Amino acid sequence: MRPVYRFPFPVVAALLLAPVPVRAQETASDTLLTVNHYLDWEQVSEPQISPDGSQIVYTRRWVNKLEDRWDSALWIMNADGSKNRFLVKGASARWSPDGTRITCLADGDPKGSQVFVRWMDAEGATSQITRVTESPAGLSWAPDGKSIAFTMLVKKEDNWRISMPSAPEGAKWTPAPRMIDDLHYRRDRTGFIEQGTTQLFLVPADGGTPRQLTSGEFGVSELGTGLNYDWTPDGKTIVFDGLREPDADYRYRESYVYALDVATGAVRQLVTTKGMWSNPEVSPDGRSVAFLGRAYGTWSYKANEVWVAGIDGTGMRALTTYDRDPGGLEWAPDGSGVYFALAETGTSNVHFAALRGGARKVTEGTQMLSLASIARDFTAVGTLSDPDEPGDVVRYSLRKPQPITRLTSVNADVLARIRLARVEEVWYRSTGGARIQGWIVKPPGFDPSKKYPLIMEIHGGPHGMYNVGFSYQLQNFAANGYVVLYTNPRGSTGYGSPFGNAIERAYPSVDYDDLMAGVDTVVGRGYIDTQRMYVGGCSGGGVLSSWVIGHTTRFAAAAVRCPVIDWMSMAGQTDIPLFTYGFFDAPFWEKPDQWLKQSSLMYVGNVKTPTLLMTGELDLRTPIPQTEEYYSALKMLKVPAVMLRFNGEYHGTSSKPSNFLRTQLYMMSWYQQHKLGSEAAASGGAER
Repeated sequence: MRPVYRFPFPVVAALLLAPVPVRAQETASDTLLTVNHYLDWEQVSEPQISPDGSQIVYTRRWVNKLEDRWDSALWIMNADGSKNRFLVKGASARWSPDGTRITCLADGDPKGSQVFVRWMDAEGATSQITRVTESPAGLSWAPDGKSIAFTMLVKKEDNWRISMPSAPEGAKWTPAPRMIDDLHYRRDRTGFIEQGTTQLFLVPADGGTPRQLTSGEFGVSELGTGLNYDWTPDGKTIVFDGLREPDADYRYRESYVYALDVATGAVRQLVTTKGMWSNPEVSPDGRSVAFLGRAYGTWSYKANEVWVAGIDGTGMRALTTYDRDPGGLEWAPDGSGVYFALAETGTSNVHFAALRGGARKVTEGTQMLSLASIARDFTAVGTLSDPDEPGDVVRYSLRKPQPITRLTSVNADVLARIRLARVEEVWYRSTGGARIQGWIVKPPGFDPSKKYPLIMEIHGGPHGMYNVGFSYQLQNFAANGYVVLYTNPRGSTGYGSPFGNAIERAYPSVDYDDLMAGVDTVVGRGYIDTQRMYVGGCSGGGVLSSWVIGHTTRFAAAAVRCPVIDWMSMAGQTDIPLFTYGFFDAPFWEKPDQWLKQSSLMYVGNVKTPTLLMTGELDLRTPIPQTEEYYSALKMLKVPAVMLRFNGEYHGTSSKPSNFLRTQLYMMSWYQQHKLGSEAAASGGAER
C-alpha cells in the first residue's frame, strides 16, 4: 500500500505559489519530432521465422491513447516483407517444429495471460490451451509438436497458523498481515511477489492439464531474467539454468545448467564449475549444449563468453574470448557452431563461434542488430535500429554476405516529413588516459557559428551501454534546440571487463571524470552556451546526476530521475539488495565510511544547482524514499527544488505513454527556466 503524505499548511501554500512565467515547452510542428508524434509511435519485437523460411511472425506494439498503455498484437508477413498483416492479439509467438501452428501468450480465462495455439492453415482456428491462475512465460514446443513447455510460479504454502477467534457475523476486521520470510519479496513492475519458486510445466498442445516437471528449492536471478531452457532433439530431456539450492535467495552471483528427464522428473547438474552460467541451447544433434557465462568472482562487472559442453556436462570450454557481452544464442542449423549478437562500443552485430575454428564477425554496420531466430536455410531475422531509423524487423543471410533487408517500416508515416537531428560519434580522453566514447546530437538546421544549450543525459546500470540505436527522447530534445551529449563512461559495458569494472567499490568515481571530460570536449567545439548547460539521468543516471551537482556548479539546472542518493537506506528499500551490497567490500555495519563516501546525499551541502526530482510512486528498484531524502535536504538548504511523483510508474517515469510526454515536457520546462546567474536560479523563484 502506498503511504499517504501530509504536509503542514505553509508547505502546501508554498507549492501553490505561481511559477515564473515561461514559454511553452514545445511548439507543434509537422517537420520536427515533438512529443505529440509519440502518440502515433510503434514498436516491433520478437520476430520468428517459420522453419521453412517462408513466413515471419512478430509482435507489434502501439499506443492505446484511451487507456494510456502500450497494446500488442501478432502480425505476420512473407519472408520478403510482402502480405504484412494483423494475425491475432497476443505476444511471444513461437512456431511449432513442423510450421503448422504457433503458440503465444494472450489474455484469457480465468484471468491474465494464458497459453494459446493458432493453426496456420486456411481455417486459422485458435484455442486456449491453459487456464492457470498464475502467469505462464517462456513458451517452447516439444520437438514432436505434441506438447508445450512453459515456466510459472508455484506458491509456497503459508504454514504459520495462529489461534485467531472467529469474527462475529458481519464484522469488518482488518485483513491479516502479509507474511514475508524471503530476502526477495517484491519486484519492480510487479510489486509484492507471491513467495514461491518458478518451475517448469508441460501441457498438451491440444489443451489439457499442465504437468509440473520440476519442484523443490529453485532460484533465478535477482535482477529478474527468469528461467531459460531448451529441449534435446529427441524430446526426452530439457536443459535449464538456475540455482537448485536451499540458500539460492542469497547467491545471486551463481547459476548453473541442469538436465531434466521429462519422463521421470530426475534432475542432474551438467555444469558444476562455480560461476554464473545461463541461457543453455542444445545443438541440433543433441550432443552439445552452448551457454553464456563466466567463472565465479566478486567483481562488480565481468563480461560473459560463449561456452560449450557435452550434453553429459563433460568437455566444457569457452568458444569466445571477446570480453564483451554476447546474447541471443542460436545454433547453426548444421550444428557447426553458434550465432549470437555481440554488444560492443555502442553497436550490436552478429558473430559466429565454430565448434572448431574460432569465432568471426558475420555482419558489419553502425547499428543495433539482434538475432531472434534462424530458419533451416540459414536465413535469420531480428530487429535493427540506427541513429536515423527506429527499430524494424529485418532479414539477413548467415551463409553469404548480403545486404540486410528491412521488412517493416512501422514509423515511416510518423517520420515522413520530419527533419531529424544529426548524431555525431566522438571519442575523447579522460583521467588516467582512459579513452571514452560518446555521441553528440545536433539540432536540425544546426549552425556551428551559433551558441546552443547543452543537455548531458547519463545512462543507468551502471553497467549498461548507450548505443547507436534511434532515441526518441534525445531526438525530441534536439528538435527543441538543444545539443545533446550522451557517453559511455567507465563502468559501461561493451568495452571489456577492466573498463566496466573500473568503478568497483568506487561508484561513483572515475565515471564522473569521464562525464566532465565529455562536457569539456563539446564545449571546446565552440557552439555551446556555457550558461545554459543541463544534466539529467534516471536510475544509474540519477546516481550520477545527483553526484555531478554535488561536485560542480557548472550546470544551470538538473533533472535527477529515480536516483540512489543514500546507499545505506537503499539496501533496505530496493528489490535488489544483494546487487546493492555487492558494490561494497563489507556491509555498512562493518565499514560505514565507504557507504557514506559513495552516497551523493553526503555532498548535498555543495549543491547550488536548481534540481528537478522525478520518480515513480511505485518504484521498487530505486524507491521514492531515496528521492524524498534528497528533496528534503535540498529544501533545508533552500536550493530551488521540485519533486514530481509519477502516478502508475514503477522504475523510470515513462512506461505509460502520457508519462513519457510529461517527463520530456517537465524537463524542458525546468531547463528553460534556469540559466547560470539568472535571478530565477538564484532566488528559487522558479519553484512551483
